[in-house]
Amino acid sequence: MSELSVNHLLGIKYLNKKDIELIFETADHFKEVINRSIKKVPTLRDTTIANIFFENSTRTKLSFELAEKRLSADVINFSASQSSVKKGETLIDTVNNILSMKVDMVIMRHPNPGAGIFLSKHVDASIINAGDGAHEHPTQALLDSYSIREKLESVEGKNIVIVGDILHSRVALSNIFALKLQGAKVKVCGPKTLIPKYIESLGVEVETNLVKALEWCDVANMLRVQNERMDISYFPSTREYTQQFGINRKLLNSLNKEIVIMHPGPINRGVEITSDVADSDQSIILEQVENGVAIRMAVIYLLASKIK
Repeated sequence: MSELSVNHLLGIKYLNKKDIELIFETADHFKEVINRSIKKVPTLRDTTIANIFFENSTRTKLSFELAEKRLSADVINFSASQSSVKKGETLIDTVNNILSMKVDMVIMRHPNPGAGIFLSKHVDASIINAGDGAHEHPTQALLDSYSIREKLESVEGKNIVIVGDILHSRVALSNIFALKLQGAKVKVCGPKTLIPKYIESLGVEVETNLVKALEWCDVANMLRVQNERMDISYFPSTREYTQQFGINRKLLNSLNKEIVIMHPGPINRGVEITSDVADSDQSIILEQVENGVAIRMAVIYLLASKIK
């Protein structure tokens, strides 16, 4: 069997195209499993996984936990808000204490960019990055690409626009790496204040007119404005943002083609996307959620097989 070229999933930029293909092929298998009447496989019965979340998360944490349980792994959940981190314990001490309980794999979300990379150099366990600050969120990008592949049969050659708060988004950065690796054309669209200066160096075009971006694309991935990461105001008002960069039914109907709508969640309904778009046939938002479990099962399984 093929195996991944990496021992950790720290970011898409450390993967190659074959890694992504292997993850997708493995996810295809696990997608069949989670649609059966018996949704579990005994594959990781002797593996212990710790979910360590230093930032709040609902969907990602639930998705990882469900993926682990579907693989029959033993699961430990650790929330920083109820831990000794509040008392000043360091990241390495926290994780080493958990590893001393014979944990094989750590799924970690952390507010600081590079936290997973730092940890992978200091502890003896496989690390999966579940989001590190505004840096990367690799499993989200994988499930997004997997969902596009499922809907349009391929990612290669497709035109994908990522709309919204690119500056604060780890989802945007991981998606750009993943989509470019698979041969897609990528544009970003949003207020100039929310587009990073370096973005074009990643081989990505900037489009500030949403209508032009939508007329160009096959898929629009709508990002939420990350108010919790903002220390200043990046645009005049939410209403103005919605008028310029929000998608509604009328706008979609005015296009000369049908495009696919995605959103990594959580959705601010009525801001970046209206309910009649989010819940429409053009939206694959719920498919993204379902595919998230299959993709995370695939990543965990492939990394665990390297530990064994």
